[in-house]
Amino acid sequence: MSDTLHTVGLDRAEGSAMPSPQRKMGLPTMMAICIGLVIVQGAMISATQGIGLGGMAFVTAMLVAFMLAQFNAMSFAELSLMFPQEGTLATYTQKAIGHFPAIVSVFAGYVVVAVLALPVEMFLVDAMLGELLPGVFPDKSVPLVILALLCLTNLVGADVFAKVQNVLAFVLVSALILVGVCAISGISEPHPVLTGTPVDWSFGGVLDGSFIGLIALAMWMMVGVEFICPMINDVKSPRQNIPRAMHLSLVMIFAIFLAFAYGASLYLNVDTLVGSPIPYLNYVSAVFGQSGLAIATVMALAATCSTMNTILASVPRMLHGMAMQKQAFPQLKAKNRFDAPWVGIVMMAVCTAIPFLLVGIDSLIVLVIAATTSWLLAYMVAHVDVLVLRKRLPNQPRPYRTPFFPIPQIVGIVAMGYVALNNSPSPEMTHMVYSIAGGILLLISLIGALWVKFYMKRGLFTPDLDG
Repeated sequence: MSDTLHTVGLDRAEGSAMPSPQRKMGLPTMMAICIGLVIVQGAMISATQGIGLGGMAFVTAMLVAFMLAQFNAMSFAELSLMFPQEGTLATYTQKAIGHFPAIVSVFAGYVVVAVLALPVEMFLVDAMLGELLPGVFPDKSVPLVILALLCLTNLVGADVFAKVQNVLAFVLVSALILVGVCAISGISEPHPVLTGTPVDWSFGGVLDGSFIGLIALAMWMMVGVEFICPMINDVKSPRQNIPRAMHLSLVMIFAIFLAFAYGASLYLNVDTLVGSPIPYLNYVSAVFGQSGLAIATVMALAATCSTMNTILASVPRMLHGMAMQKQAFPQLKAKNRFDAPWVGIVMMAVCTAIPFLLVGIDSLIVLVIAATTSWLLAYMVAHVDVLVLRKRLPNQPRPYRTPFFPIPQIVGIVAMGYVALNNSPSPEMTHMVYSIAGGILLLISLIGALWVKFYMKRGLFTPDLDG
């Protein structure tokens, strides 16, 4: 029975059984989704600060983070093609270890992170526009207009979303490549003679193992490609393109950030790279002179819009899939005539706007760092799902099988645990970060346990292979 359900589900995703009235997204659009979610302003700041902190040691940390991100993609590719439904991690986890961890992993690892992370990106865009065009726009107005517009584009279906995402990803990637190439070649502004401490390109940090301490920072430049998985019913040839989109996107992301970070080391000293609140703004201004602020603002706008667009497309589909399994409010099942989960889209937009309007950016950054610990927990859960389902459902069709199983899963679990324990940027913030992270997980766990026990009337850790 499970084989039959899997075949029908994947055929629907392929479009052979029940073709969608809208066009399916091809590999370029899928990669645009992956790249657009990963390359955010926070990742650009991580790249510039990281190269200042470690130089060659940070490049080594980037290589390790790239490998770990590929391991994460392997687990999500195997799971998503085993169960081609838009519930994603909740769907896989309920079949492996039960409804309770399924609910906790998605709400703590994706919903809360998205609600807290997007306002930070919006704050940064507002600040950049204020520098570029002082007094032209009322405070916070432009990010809210962008949020409303992208909410509307997602409400009219995946086809419009895909067109918008392609444009945003093209602008973002083009801008980053332009900055990297111009910085490395010195074609726009000649390389300056740097005063102060230059970036350390020796192999000392590699040989003594100190690069390990930078893996956590590098990891934030490589997480998020799995957001393509909730859209499996809207893509062409998911058997081939889901794994391909994630793996190829990570290769492109690594290459773009490597060039971007190396170029920064040619124009800025360590003090500026590490000490500036927005180091990529200093970087782009050094490379392009007076036009640097305009280029940096375009990069910030493209990164924020791309991330916002992807989250408004993916997270509501996660919630819709969970609602279909009774893991979330039944209202989230609703879809409009464009087949878009409109309740989830509107809910995510409203939940993003509230902290942007009511909370300051300094408070939000601490909350985001705390919440992203749960994101790493979600990756650990995905690896556990693969290990458990290989034992529990050995005959389940697996269009994609993780190479060298179970090494990627075991290494991934250990590494994600390490990154989670070292994700605080400063020792003094560590206590606050873990207190908040613990509070978030405790609250979601309490609500999830009550929901599963009394609303779903299921065992907390009882696998549901029929769901």
